[in-house]
Amino acid sequence: MVESYGFFGWIIVGLLAGGLAKLLMPGKDPGGCVITILLGIAGAFLAGYVGHLIGWYETGEAAGFLAAVVGSFVILLAYRLFIRNR
Repeated sequence: MVESYGFFGWIIVGLLAGGLAKLLMPGKDPGGCVITILLGIAGAFLAGYVGHLIGWYETGEAAGFLAAVVGSFVILLAYRLFIRNR
């Protein structure tokens, strides 16, 4: 299944994936809505990139929503570890 999101589709998926990742990870996070959207979009790209390397996705195929949430969760975890070490 090939998912092709437009610009606004990526924003909506990013907002939902980033928001869900923040809900799943307990604790207080800095950043508001814009950071949440960027986190979700970056998570979707990370999931697509890793999935492509592993062979889960074909060239040009986007990661699914659950993969975007997992990617967002990983990025949020890395962000928290980076901020804690500063």
